[in-house]
Amino acid sequence: MQVNLRERWWIRDVEIPTRLVLAPMAGVSVQAFRRQGRRYGAGLVCSEMVSCAGLEHRNERTLGYLRVASDEHPLAIQIFGSDPPVMADAARMVEAAGADLVDVNFGCPVRKVTKTGAGATLLDDPERACRIVAAMADAVSIPISVKMRRGLENGSRTCLDVGPRLVDAGAASLTLHPRSAKQMYTGEADHALTAELVERVDVPVIASGDVTSRARAQAVLATTGAAAVMVGRGAQGNPWALREIVDADVAEPTREEIVAELVLFVRETVRELGEHRAAGFLKKFYGWYLGRGRFPRPFKQELVQLATTDEVVTRLFAAAPAARPLVEQLEADLPDTADEILLDQMPISIYGGG
Repeated sequence: MQVNLRERWWIRDVEIPTRLVLAPMAGVSVQAFRRQGRRYGAGLVCSEMVSCAGLEHRNERTLGYLRVASDEHPLAIQIFGSDPPVMADAARMVEAAGADLVDVNFGCPVRKVTKTGAGATLLDDPERACRIVAAMADAVSIPISVKMRRGLENGSRTCLDVGPRLVDAGAASLTLHPRSAKQMYTGEADHALTAELVERVDVPVIASGDVTSRARAQAVLATTGAAAVMVGRGAQGNPWALREIVDADVAEPTREEIVAELVLFVRETVRELGEHRAAGFLKKFYGWYLGRGRFPRPFKQELVQLATTDEVVTRLFAAAPAARPLVEQLEADLPDTADEILLDQMPISIYGGG
């Protein structure tokens, strides 16, 4: 059965124009990445997970994750924590920043998150997990979504018990990555579990894990009944993968198109993070964009050694001079940025007016 990935769907009153969701990824899902994902067919984009403790203490860097651009919508901002009142306050800040949904992370398997009682650990504390969702749902008018794993241990079916309880507590959507926290990213995602979850809840379920092609997206949607699929690592430095999933028969990008997208990504990331932070942050992206046989390996290594992003851009244009007009067109199509506004008297830039 062929599924129309260009079909719109809803999370409560939020209309999502395609059945493809761009995953929240720590150290990846900056605003430039999300805006690119929307251009290439993602119906919903998500921020990387934001610490509710950082928001509570008005940490300026954490607050910076609440940037919302006018061309990102619909957008979910994901938060993590373990204290219901603090999570409720963080949800209010996410709503005030202009996000369309607030997503709560009950899936992160990384030790520095789980040791605080947050992330996947909450699947083994369903009472607290439900109190968190209920507190957030009471605090905001936008929908609450929850991203979770199957459970902590291999073979766990905890998600099938916890998922319906989270919906009863106020979750308007669930995302399931059917690997255990112990698995991290090894093995295969068991989407038979996703199908079981779909049968148990009356809200949209997003299927996450191992969706790397149009054929796989079609198969997962057809066999699980999920409302949408989530793509993560496959889109890193490869937005064309998103377009191929939603549209099929997409031509491989030219060298000029690859360079143009990378140059725009570099410039937009510098605008968001500043030169110092962006220079280090961007290094992993050079390999993602230029790999897959697109450019010689030494070229990526050359870029990593350059001291400034201006030098990187200059070298990219030297490698593909015809990319310049493509970048100019891409930049011309971006919406203007708006003035900064203050959220709770802290400097948070809300580009495009939220």
